[in-house]
Amino acid sequence: MIEVKGLVKTYGPKRAVDGVSFAVKRGDILGFLGPNGAGKSTTMKMITGFLRPDAGTATVDGIDVTADPVAVKRKLGYLPESAPAYPEMTVEEFLAFIAEVRGFRAHDARRAAVDRAIGLTHLAPVRAQTIETLSKGFKQRVGFAQALLHDPPALVLDEPTDGLDPNQKNEVRSLIKNMAVEKAVILSTHILEEVDAICTRVIIISQGKVVADETPAQLHARKPGARLDEVFRALTASDV
Repeated sequence: MIEVKGLVKTYGPKRAVDGVSFAVKRGDILGFLGPNGAGKSTTMKMITGFLRPDAGTATVDGIDVTADPVAVKRKLGYLPESAPAYPEMTVEEFLAFIAEVRGFRAHDARRAAVDRAIGLTHLAPVRAQTIETLSKGFKQRVGFAQALLHDPPALVLDEPTDGLDPNQKNEVRSLIKNMAVEKAVILSTHILEEVDAICTRVIIISQGKVVADETPAQLHARKPGARLDEVFRALTASDV
């Protein structure tokens, strides 16, 4: 569903992403890990068509993101870092706006898509509230709702549980896990317990390069008895 080959992105003298390659199929929940500045968000922005790679290719459902970025966006649900939204809109207004952008022109179809996204993300209590008045956790859920709105076959989620309380984290993880049966999911996170909880595969990136592409069990086996954060630190020590 998602295939990345030799992606490169350079900012001045810094090579932020340096030949990253991997593939994600339906049913996969890929945990995308790395220290701050390792190239995670840059890679995700290239996959989603928000940044153009300097070299390499990224395809979603066989569509090259450089050749047809609009078609790729139809196949993807994307939750960027910090879940940006229009703060003066209510939750319902914002999701209705996104639904129209996504092609839900008929009122009934648009309303159904919004109601479904609100139900999945438990936003009903605040649907009439302006986004600027919401807590960080609810704002994050609004961002997640817009990513799910058009029921895409692939999801790219940058820190989807950031700012959520423990109960909300568990709800979002359960939702991702249930949806992944039919979708390919890339999930960036700093919460290593999240990797053990829901991820089927893990990629660790350090200084723009992939240093591990394994299952969580294989990562644990690198240092038997060690915690995942210890394995992570060992693999990314050169970034410190």
